[in-house]
This record gives sequence, C-alpha cells and structure tokens, in this order.
Amino acid sequence: MTNATRAWCTALVFLVATAAAQAQTYPVRPIRIIVGFSPGGAADVTARLLGEKYAATWGANAVVDNRTGASGIIATDIVAKANPDGYTLGLAALSFAVNPSIYKVPYDVVKDFTHITITAVNPLVLVVSNNLPVKSVQEYIDLAKAKPDTLTFASSGTGTSPHLTAELFKLMTGVRIVHIPYKGSTAAHPDLIGGQVNSMFDTVAATVQLIKNGRLRALGVTSRARSRELPDVPTIAESGVPGYESTSWGVLYGPARMPHAVMEKIHRETVRALAMPDVKERLARMGAEPIGNTPAEATQYIKSESEKWGKTVRAAGIKSQ
Repeated sequence: MTNATRAWCTALVFLVATAAAQAQTYPVRPIRIIVGFSPGGAADVTARLLGEKYAATWGANAVVDNRTGASGIIATDIVAKANPDGYTLGLAALSFAVNPSIYKVPYDVVKDFTHITITAVNPLVLVVSNNLPVKSVQEYIDLAKAKPDTLTFASSGTGTSPHLTAELFKLMTGVRIVHIPYKGSTAAHPDLIGGQVNSMFDTVAATVQLIKNGRLRALGVTSRARSRELPDVPTIAESGVPGYESTSWGVLYGPARMPHAVMEKIHRETVRALAMPDVKERLARMGAEPIGNTPAEATQYIKSESEKWGKTVRAAGIKSQ
C-alpha cells in the first residue's frame, strides 16, 4: 500500500467515524423547521406535530419558523443555503416541486436538497363565501360560465397547490375565474369569509373548522374519495367533473450533503412519529394520509410531481407575477 493510499484510507475511516459520532450525539441544540406558509395550514401543522415528537424523543427543542412569501421560495432558499448538519430542515408543500416551472428559483429542487420523506398527502376542498348563491360544484360552474371573468378565487400564492388545483379545475371545466394570490392560505380567509373574494381551493386542514362553524360553504373535495372529516361533501369528480383529482402533500427535507447517518436518524424518527396513533389521528382530522416513504422514494416522487404539474403550468399559461 502506497503512502497516498494509506493516507486516503485513514481519511475515509476518520470521516466515517466522525459521521457515526455526529449521528450518536445529534441533536445537541435546537432544530429549526422552516415552513414557507402561514401558521394553521397543513405544512405548519405537520411540522409542529413532528417537532413535538423530536423534542420528546431527543430532548432538544424543534422550533417551527414560518417564512411566508414568494410561494414558499423564500423558505426553500433558506434551507438550500443552510449548513447541512441536520439542524435546519424544511417542510414544504406541492409548490416545492412546481415553483421552478413558474419562477427563476435560486436552487435545484433535486440536486440542492436532501429529501427525507413525503410526510402526508392532503386533499383540498372548494369553498365559497356564504354570500355566493351556489350550493354545489355544478351551480358554481354554471354561475362562472354565465359570468366569465367575474368570480374570483384566492390562493396562498402563485404556483401553490390551491392555485394549481384551481387551474386544473379551470382547464377541465372551461370556466374563467380570476386568481387573487395571498401571502399564505390563512391570510386569504378573512376576505373569503367577508365576501371580498368569492371562492378558494384550500386544504381540508386549513378550512375544516370554518366549514363546520358555518363560516364557509364547502362544495366539493379534490381527492378521489370523500374526506373522512367532511363525509357529506361530495368529490368534484362525482359532481360533474369526471376524472378530476388533485392533492397537496408535504415533504420533509434538508440541504444537500447532509451526513447520511444524521439524515437516516431524522428519517427513522419521522417515520416512527408518523405511525404514532395520536399523530395519525391528528392528520386524519385534517383529512391527511401519512406516508413516511424512503428518501429515494421521496426524491422520485418530487421528480414525478414536478413533471405532472409542469405540464399543467404550461397548459394554463401560468407566469410569475
């Protein structure tokens, strides 16, 4: 063995030992989970659930940091530029995979991140202001066609799941409704309740209490099957738009080049947390289904969703604003 080979082997052993030691002691300080949307939405709720479980298991606080704006790009860029030591994570929604089709983003959603797991999938629901005179998806379509470019729909930003879900609805029904973007899902709710904006496709998680309290009217859910939390609300597909389906999802991720042993430790604890009865029940109340797949599967899912929604973006002619 040459001196150079011996030195290389020694360095490799040192790196492996260092990574193993990092995993054994991790975490020794608070973990920050960056969420690109306002508190109360599906991504925020999921991040807080996971943070509670991390703290209970590891004894280190996990702080959720809401960095709203730019359809989640601000939050995603913070994670991309963070030290890849496992202390800065992100929990993103569908816009994570969609934004590169709409904006010039300062990162690559595959190469610049460590995709830890898809946390859950979330159906959305079409809700309308109580002063809009429609009580079904078909009545909404009929009114929109009778008054093109008059009805409005809110979203949590251009390219977010509420926006794309509405664009898919427009493409499949031929309606012309006007997009009103907000800085986050819950930021749109006061105007929706007050009637300043007519409608919104939002997650069941963010709207279920408003629906049950009678402050918003639900017309249809976007998933293939009805929501357990809203069993009396039909799917949009069964309401006259056959084949319609759109769900949001969450992905837990970190910067690229995270130590494999640390990433695996986070992955194991995340999957364990998602399988806990209280977490499953809390997610079910939001209408969400926990996933907890492998990092490789999460990466492949991101690639697939990027392709699917990229086609929708191009067909709808969505541009950055």
